[in-house]
Amino acid sequence: MILPCEIAVKSVVPAVKALMARQLVEHHGLNQDQVAELLGISQSAVSKYAKKIRGYVLVLDDVEPIQPLISDMIALLMNGDYQRAEFIQLFCRTCAIIRRTGMVCEFCRKSEVRMNIAECSFCIQPDP
Repeated sequence: MILPCEIAVKSVVPAVKALMARQLVEHHGLNQDQVAELLGISQSAVSKYAKKIRGYVLVLDDVEPIQPLISDMIALLMNGDYQRAEFIQLFCRTCAIIRRTGMVCEFCRKSEVRMNIAECSFCIQPDP
């Protein structure tokens, strides 16, 4: 059994980090080393995000509801004085919004061939 969070680790998390890395470089003028330090990843990972080698299985640029959350996460990182739980909460809300779009369903379908995707509505349901 494949859980939605397992799918998110392989698709959503890299896509969100790629979007954040790109915005940190393009809109905040940071270099790849600075972005790597802020995101807690290697400079080579940032380079792969920039070259669209990694983190582009999902394209999140046009997912409007996540843009304020991305901005909030970037602001927290840039400020440097934040509670880890605050950042994680924003990241999880971002992931939930992305899952509700149905963008992740195709990955579930590929990963869990026995699952009837038409009967699965976990990700697209509003939060309890």
